[in-house]
Amino acid sequence: MSVLRTVSIAAALIVAFNAIAQTDYPTKPIRLIVPFAPGGGTDIVARVMAQKAGEILKQSVVVDNRGGAGGVIGMEMSVRAAPDGYTLGIVSGSIATTAAANKLAFDPVKDIAPISMLGEAGFLLTLNPAVPAKTTQELIAYAKAYPGKVTYGSSGTGGTSHLVGELFDLMAGTQMTHVPYKSSGPALTDMLGGQIQMIYGSSPLVTPQMNSGRLRVIAITTLKRSRALPNIPTVTESGVPGFETITWYALSGPRGLPPAVVTRWQQALITAQQSREMKERFELDGLDAPEIGAAYFNQVLQRDLAKWSRVVKAKNLKL
Repeated sequence: MSVLRTVSIAAALIVAFNAIAQTDYPTKPIRLIVPFAPGGGTDIVARVMAQKAGEILKQSVVVDNRGGAGGVIGMEMSVRAAPDGYTLGIVSGSIATTAAANKLAFDPVKDIAPISMLGEAGFLLTLNPAVPAKTTQELIAYAKAYPGKVTYGSSGTGGTSHLVGELFDLMAGTQMTHVPYKSSGPALTDMLGGQIQMIYGSSPLVTPQMNSGRLRVIAITTLKRSRALPNIPTVTESGVPGFETITWYALSGPRGLPPAVVTRWQQALITAQQSREMKERFELDGLDAPEIGAAYFNQVLQRDLAKWSRVVKAKNLKL
């Protein structure tokens, strides 16, 4: 997003915030539900954001991990919460894949109050160093030579990192074996230990381990190389033309969340995004800073719901 547009949005939000300054929100700690176990990409982003937002809002933002069912349990808890701004939820791209693959007890569009995207990045094709592949083409050749032998972990059946694997199989003509976990953190641990061979990992999860040399990253799933990770080739340039998947993280509340609360959070997030600490952390984790606001959140969510519904249908997945 351009600096001019960021400043314009910030100015508009400050005006709106001043217009509703009569609200005292927040006057007590805020509960932030993360629908996955600790240690995964969503959890990492949530904790970084909670700390900085708490400083800006001058109130504690307490992370509450509620993993299970591919994120459905935690997402439903945040959707069913009282719309007073004191229970919010972190959602990731998995809300779109989960909705595409399952019949949910809530509507992922109508039953949430979108606040803003927090960060976005490509997935990283990440291998245990024992896997005899150093490029995407070598991985494809290895997987085709040994159908079903390559195992990849995900944050849960129907989650984003699962369907990324299904899309890769579909477009690359491979047949890999999916191993679901409660979050991507345990999947990473098992991959490092050799119990599984690869993951489609988020940048916040994988980048620190990549920098330490404990794993091998062979490609990123964006169409263009990441500004944060310019030396990692894309899957498209590595032999699977047109392959693109984006992982993202966003803040939402239950339907009926007061506009004053939404605006207060958006103003806080712009302040956080412009801080030196957040810029450094995003660079460290390989994340790009998105446009703040509900409009872009809605645009990305609608895009991904349509995309993953097509993948589920094409693969005839029964989840």
